[in-house]
Amino acid sequence: MCAMPLEEEIEYPTSDGQPMAETTLHREVMSDTISALERRYADVPDVWVGGNLFLYYRQGDPSACIAPDVLLARGVTKWKRPIYLLWDEGCPPAIVFEITSQSTRREDLGTARKGKPNKKEIYQSLGVDELIFFDPYGEYLKPRLQGYRLDGQGRYQSIPAYPDGSLESRTTGLTLRAEGERLRLVDPSTGERLLWNDELEAARRSAEERAAEETVARRAAEERAAAEAAARQAAEERLRLLEQELARLRSRD
Repeated sequence: MCAMPLEEEIEYPTSDGQPMAETTLHREVMSDTISALERRYADVPDVWVGGNLFLYYRQGDPSACIAPDVLLARGVTKWKRPIYLLWDEGCPPAIVFEITSQSTRREDLGTARKGKPNKKEIYQSLGVDELIFFDPYGEYLKPRLQGYRLDGQGRYQSIPAYPDGSLESRTTGLTLRAEGERLRLVDPSTGERLLWNDELEAARRSAEERAAEETVARRAAEERAAAEAAARQAAEERLRLLEQELARLRSRD
């Protein structure tokens, strides 16, 4: 009889050697979404955001894994996980984003090879509350932004879209919408658009430029104030001297 290997002897790889994303655009959308969610939840200690890592969902079976493009988990600690072990974390992600494409459609939503369930079926079985698919190029998803949410029976139902095609994510409280070839996250309570990475860098440079301009303006104002104070002091000194001279002339008379 063959003995089962000890848990600590089982290896759960952190990578399969495959590229992170289909295209530069897919990678950009993934990175933008991860970064935006990380910033939004930076001060929430029990919310962790990650992506492009293996999620293992059956202890002792390294083949039982899936690689979410973006995930957000609640009720877990923040640390730089190389992988997500479902049995250690104690809960599945609350929401997963898949940045899909023509070449991954079978794995994402279609009939997977050799009877293997597709990603949607796996996430449903794991209890991921919300699942979002976004097709940046609009290669096969119509509409290209689609979402699913678990119902009371643990089955995925389509998230109804607003007239502009945007979706409401209950797990994050955000509105999700396609914007050009990219995915935009919006806080509906304030209308604030969560910035993409390139926008964030542009905003940072703009803020630095404004700060520099304000510093120059402040220094110029301080210099004007100092010059005005010096001029006022000189005028007061001249007046004092004139008064002294007038007093001296009056005393002579």
